[in-house]
Amino acid sequence: MASSGNICVWNAVTKNSFGTLSQGNLKILGSSSSGGQRALSSFGLTSGKWYMEFRAINAGNNYPRIGLSLGSVFDSPNFSGDGYQAAFLFEAGSENNGSNCKNANDSTGRGKFGTVSYTNTGVSGGSNIFGFALDLDNRKLFISKDGTYFNSGDPANGTNPQIAWTTTPSESIHLWGDAYQTATQVIANWGQDSTFGGNETAGGNADENGFGDFKYSPPTGFLTVCSANLSISDDIDPAQTDDDFAGGKLFNVVTYTGNGGTNAISNVNFQPDLVWLKKTSGSASHQLYDSSRGTGKLISSNTTDAEQTVSTGLNSFDSDGFTLGSAGGANASGGTFVAWCWKVNGGTTASNTSGDINSTTQASDKTGLSIVQYTGNGSQNQTIGHGLTKAPEMVWMKNLSNSNVGGLDMDWIVALSTSTGSPFASLSGSAQTLELNENKVLSGKYRTEGNFTPTTSTFNVPNNGNAPYWFNANANNYIAYCWHSVEGFSKFGMYTANGNTDGPFIYTGFRPRLIFCKTTAQADSWIVHDTKRNTFNPSDKIVYWDTNEAQASGSSYYVDVLSNGFKVRSSNSLLNNTSADPYVYGAWGDVPFKYNNTF
Repeated sequence: MASSGNICVWNAVTKNSFGTLSQGNLKILGSSSSGGQRALSSFGLTSGKWYMEFRAINAGNNYPRIGLSLGSVFDSPNFSGDGYQAAFLFEAGSENNGSNCKNANDSTGRGKFGTVSYTNTGVSGGSNIFGFALDLDNRKLFISKDGTYFNSGDPANGTNPQIAWTTTPSESIHLWGDAYQTATQVIANWGQDSTFGGNETAGGNADENGFGDFKYSPPTGFLTVCSANLSISDDIDPAQTDDDFAGGKLFNVVTYTGNGGTNAISNVNFQPDLVWLKKTSGSASHQLYDSSRGTGKLISSNTTDAEQTVSTGLNSFDSDGFTLGSAGGANASGGTFVAWCWKVNGGTTASNTSGDINSTTQASDKTGLSIVQYTGNGSQNQTIGHGLTKAPEMVWMKNLSNSNVGGLDMDWIVALSTSTGSPFASLSGSAQTLELNENKVLSGKYRTEGNFTPTTSTFNVPNNGNAPYWFNANANNYIAYCWHSVEGFSKFGMYTANGNTDGPFIYTGFRPRLIFCKTTAQADSWIVHDTKRNTFNPSDKIVYWDTNEAQASGSSYYVDVLSNGFKVRSSNSLLNNTSADPYVYGAWGDVPFKYNNTF
């Protein structure tokens, strides 16, 4: 049997200060009379059937708790009061004697699960082993004590669950553990150790794929929470032949030194369709090229400039990279540069008639990117086909024809989707727009009425005011980069600042290769980290997407890049101000989490 790969543990960066983690982050030990030691699982789950065990030990009137939580709670692992960050809570002790849902905060937990039904179960004190059979496909949780399911539950047949709910939340679900007060313990076994650290006789029970070591047998159809059991998406080609994290088949970051002449940049590992260049050793505008518009067609993220045709910029998209001419902004002799590269569809475009305005698209749900070109018709409230099969969460739009129309600068507009299920749905209202070339706060520049709500086939342009100038001026040509998250490869979302160097942890489900962040409430820049320029933690080398400045570095930009997300380590307002403001972020991975064990 092949290796199980990564197996779930308690995530140390989510724990609070009332206790300790030990035994390889499997054991939670409470050590405070005033609160509980809480932590979340390192894996976030959205579908499937999963089995896990917990050895819960009571100490007097103190009691362990085990529950389900949502991905967004990583922002506040020390949350207290009603909710305790658990959408559902099973108390393996004396206070409430069993499963209950009363300790659930409607805004962050239970309210996102729809109608919830559950059965309370009396549980005596002492030491017990509880099995959790979590059926996310059918929205049920079965709980056993020492091998016997409460409520005559039958996970294999799906009958008599302990807890059931009607709505699948948009966030990933995590296990939540709490050793409430002194000497209470919760020892998890996600398949690593059926002895629970030498406290039990080994069980030796594996799941049907041969993974895991459990005290009791997993129900039929329920699997170990390990990377080998994660589904393999056809949208991700994780094949790797080297051990230097050179990148995957859909996205990569390369650095190079300019030579002032013809410069073939290789080791991208694929023929890119979007190449974003930036000089890091000095000031120079960003340069964006894509295979839809063709070589030599330059736009810049930090200006309002129209598209330029340059003969000495990016001259070809190659099988393993790209070739540059002598342009100083892309290839100045002796200068150092970074290039972020995405694959879409090999430059193959298609006519798209899905919207009110016909478009030309190059789209790939594997990358979660569509490059859209269209010509404005001057009308309001228009739709444009994007070519993806999923609704984009974020769309970057730029007028290619002019830098100024009707006396208005043609800014890069970043529209954030407020559609149901989007990570930006909470922005519904007047402000849901950022500007890529500016450090401005979230605004209503996109429109003055209505919301930006792309569908699985189209996105909409504004319906009021001056907005059509930016998005649909008559006879003006436009480019739109439409993005949606791809599980295990890319993720877009929001996090909330806490204003200290122990900043929020942002779960992505993979090790990020590239991370961008932007505050929505402060006039601060877009900042970018990548693991090509930062080869160890803390990552501190950044560039700004909205300026021509050289690379900056220092503790003000500290971020830890982790196997399943990133952790902010700075109180700088660019990353984590003191006002509990929301931040927009995006991330792309180098090696999908499922394959991290390859290295």
